[in-house]
Amino acid sequence: MVKPISEDVHFRVLRVLNDRPGLSQREIAQELGVSLGAVNYCLRALVEKGQIKVQNFRASDNKLRYAYILTPRGMAQKAQLTGAFLKRKVAEYEALKAEIEAVKSEM
Repeated sequence: MVKPISEDVHFRVLRVLNDRPGLSQREIAQELGVSLGAVNYCLRALVEKGQIKVQNFRASDNKLRYAYILTPRGMAQKAQLTGAFLKRKVAEYEALKAEIEAVKSEM
């Protein structure tokens, strides 16, 4: 059974592509610390959902490369995922803050 790619990986891929659409899949994988296969799977899913489009362009070394461009649907998804990501991180922060206060009060 194939493990689904997490929402965080989709968010991080969309964020990187928004900033630097000319990155290769390998560069995206290295930057995010995920496997090349996970990035490929994620990009295919994003294309199928209409959240990104792929365009060919020539890199400076004369090899064909791709640019991954966020569509309006992709921008909306990125905004939604950003909100969910921030909500999770704030909850993690609050839980950690409460745990620190509990440890301090035990001392």
